[in-house]
Amino acid sequence: MTQFLTQSLSQQMRLEQRLTPQLIQSMAILQKPVTDLEAYIEHALESNAALEVAEPEQTEAPAPDVDDDGFRVERDVVPPGSFDRLHRLARDYDMDVNDVAPSRTHRIPPTEGRDAKMGAMANTAGREVGFHEHLLSQWSLFELDEKLRRAGEALINFLDPDGYLRVRLDQVADSVRPPIPVEDLETSLTEIHKLDPPGVGARDVVECLLLQLETLPGDNRLERTLIEDHLDDIAHNRLPAVAKATGYSIGEITEAMKAMRSMLCLHPGYLIGDRSVPVIRPDVIIEYADSGAGLTMRLARGNMPKLCLRDEVVTMAKSKANGKETRDFARKHVEEASSLIDAVKFRQNRLLEVAGAIVEHQRDFFDVGAEGLKILRMSDLATELGCDPSTISRTVADKYMQTPRGIYPLRYFFTGGTETDDGQSMGWDRVKVRVRDLIAAEDRKKPLNDDQIAALLKDEGIEISRRTVAKYRQQLDIPAARQRREF
Repeated sequence: MTQFLTQSLSQQMRLEQRLTPQLIQSMAILQKPVTDLEAYIEHALESNAALEVAEPEQTEAPAPDVDDDGFRVERDVVPPGSFDRLHRLARDYDMDVNDVAPSRTHRIPPTEGRDAKMGAMANTAGREVGFHEHLLSQWSLFELDEKLRRAGEALINFLDPDGYLRVRLDQVADSVRPPIPVEDLETSLTEIHKLDPPGVGARDVVECLLLQLETLPGDNRLERTLIEDHLDDIAHNRLPAVAKATGYSIGEITEAMKAMRSMLCLHPGYLIGDRSVPVIRPDVIIEYADSGAGLTMRLARGNMPKLCLRDEVVTMAKSKANGKETRDFARKHVEEASSLIDAVKFRQNRLLEVAGAIVEHQRDFFDVGAEGLKILRMSDLATELGCDPSTISRTVADKYMQTPRGIYPLRYFFTGGTETDDGQSMGWDRVKVRVRDLIAAEDRKKPLNDDQIAALLKDEGIEISRRTVAKYRQQLDIPAARQRREF
């Protein structure tokens, strides 16, 4: 068989979609939350010689902008004279000793050359003491020999943040160098049980609750019996079986359970240290209009950086008096700065556009809450706005909206749902609210099971399965019917 190699010219049309560096940067900036955006722009200002923050052109508050959807877009502007009061306070704070009012008997004048940085450090709140540090500070006050002290420090370091010791003593002994005898660890663990908060160092829930019970005054024999022998029955609300086994009445057992819930803690370690929720900065702010009609929408301050090109660098990029290397350097920085400015503007416009569409579709939410949420999918909104669903996903990723009802993730407003028999759109969150309301109104002596709740919802035109009811009940942290029953 003979093979030939030939060359020929041909023409063909082909449609390609390529991601340019500018588009990649624009999508990355669109996805950033407000905190990351500020840090990104701060880094760009330091590294790009052609980028700078634009000077404000006016000091008076400008008239609010109104977009095509009728939402008023406002910008935060500091009104003139806002710092006059601060100047007065600073003057009063730093006033001379001769300026003190006669009613004040004496005052120490400020020292010369006062260090502002040291003053700020002195006024800064101290670091919160952690759980292990709290226990080690108490352990250092115990009068123990060196072997037990070292064994106790090793055990404290192995405690989980909730206060439990979930590692075997022999594993602790082998992991320390030099190794510690298990007998010393057992003795030290007994002493650790005396630390505050009560219950730390326990190896299971029963031991944790009993350690706390020992510190409480009064007769706790019933509570001890319930914890030692019937904790699982209590968790599953099998009170008649507990009453039959202990000889106590259901009323006495119920009162003991209330006392245990109020005075005992399943995770004592969480009582120490700062476990506050981190602050969430909203990207979009929705407020009721001053006139009382409609809503106003604006971006948070961090979403609106006023960036511009530095005139000197732009001139340097165009001037032929400069060398080629200088012009290339300036041109590169100007192009990067222009791309960043365009990406930030695209982010602002897209965020306002998506937020405005959310407010328009979920208007009832701002009046009645979660019950007013309707079906809204990203794909439907992308079709409405003429973009890809991935753009909507990037726009709402890790971003929050501040509303008159609180701060919510933008993704919260995108929800599936069902339609009632009369054709009304109902989001899944509204169905959850209805499940919660039905359970709240039930007879506690005969609580509704999941099948009965599904039947009641079907009578209202909401047809969902028993499995869906059970899933929503678990998401609402509502126990099953047997555990909700009151005897």
